[in-house]
Amino acid sequence: MAFEKEHFGAGPTHGEVAHPHPRQMPSVLTAPDVVLRWRTKAAIAAVVLGVISLVFLFVPGGRAHLLRSYLMGVMTCFNFTGGALAFLMVQYLSGGKWGQVLRRPLEAMTRTIWIVVLMMLPVLFLMKHLYQWAMFTTPAETLNGFHAGLLTQEQQLCINLKHAMLNPVSVWVQAIIVLGFMAIVITLLSKWSVTRDADPAAGSFLSFDRWRTVFENLSGPSLLLYVILMTDFVIIFVKSLDVTWYSSVYGLQFLVAQGYAVLALGILTLILLSRYEPMKSMFRITEQHDLGKLAFAFTMLNIYLTFAEFLIIYSGNVPDEIPWYLHRIRGGWWVICTVDVICHWVIPFCILLSRDFKRSKKRMVWLCVFMIGARFIDMFWLIEPNFKDAAGNLHLAGNLGILSYITVPLAVVAFWLVFYLTELTRRPLINVNDPHTEELLEPEHAH
Repeated sequence: MAFEKEHFGAGPTHGEVAHPHPRQMPSVLTAPDVVLRWRTKAAIAAVVLGVISLVFLFVPGGRAHLLRSYLMGVMTCFNFTGGALAFLMVQYLSGGKWGQVLRRPLEAMTRTIWIVVLMMLPVLFLMKHLYQWAMFTTPAETLNGFHAGLLTQEQQLCINLKHAMLNPVSVWVQAIIVLGFMAIVITLLSKWSVTRDADPAAGSFLSFDRWRTVFENLSGPSLLLYVILMTDFVIIFVKSLDVTWYSSVYGLQFLVAQGYAVLALGILTLILLSRYEPMKSMFRITEQHDLGKLAFAFTMLNIYLTFAEFLIIYSGNVPDEIPWYLHRIRGGWWVICTVDVICHWVIPFCILLSRDFKRSKKRMVWLCVFMIGARFIDMFWLIEPNFKDAAGNLHLAGNLGILSYITVPLAVVAFWLVFYLTELTRRPLINVNDPHTEELLEPEHAH
């Protein structure tokens, strides 16, 4: 009875008036043709921004900034893909109709894993232009770098200390393990999702229970492994840009940021699709409100983890840790830091406090776009100050290459969106063999 009550609903509660006739399942469950037009616009944007970015090849310092900004774009795409995988596994473990309506967009995001793998190749092949540990790979080379003034003594010692983890061969192996693990889990979840809908016993209690067990058995251990491997991945490709910096909360902070970005893109996708069938019938205000509350929770957790990290390092006042923040609050970076705090946390937090705002489709569209833009600002603040020519000294004079952080990440993400939207059209937007599908057809309750 508990299972039946959880999955099929327990009827209206006190104060609710249920309408007697549920809506009918839409006859067409595939994505509307407008998704193809969105894909075309994304492709055009990727090409135009990519061509504009080529200008920075001829700007002093532009080539170095092109690679840095490309890393920012790739890691943003990794956040969407990896975060969607984490959310998908959490939904399989927790259940609930909030995830049922979000499942197909999440699956489409995860199936872009092969594009992310392809995007990572330039970073792996050109790593010596980004990371000091890739440029100086032996104790003799780090010593020469120190004597030449290319490394501080602390950087020299840290590179030698972390050599087992941070060296080109080891990083290739770790990247293959992390992305390979993600690809395997994504392939299995994607394949089983299709098989689940084609189950001859679809709609029966036995089918529901069997597939719930199958997905839970894979998602449970895989979610734990993903958190560990994702932490390793972001330490290598983002944190190690400053080889001297230490932070035990860095991986968890990235995980929460992934959820923040995925929810923004997922809600945006669902609201735009809700103008057309089948989402017009399936995506109710109730689910939008629930997802808005979830986005609010991730915003608060993002604030908490980021501030906790800063507070611990500030109160510890350890010379090895403080410079990381000093590089990001001195000079022009104080402006970026302030904008990051206001756009990334303060504005979404204050806005999502409003119940009416979370239930407004038009307002939530703009907020979701704003939140995705805030992630770009945060990634810029995390990556660029790691480099000697930018640490604590943000300026444009003689440094026009830094403007590539506007065009290159947008081009990379637009390119990723082409494949995301393509995957969105490959399957029905609703998983029909799920006990929560019937709940999505229930009329809204009046309060």
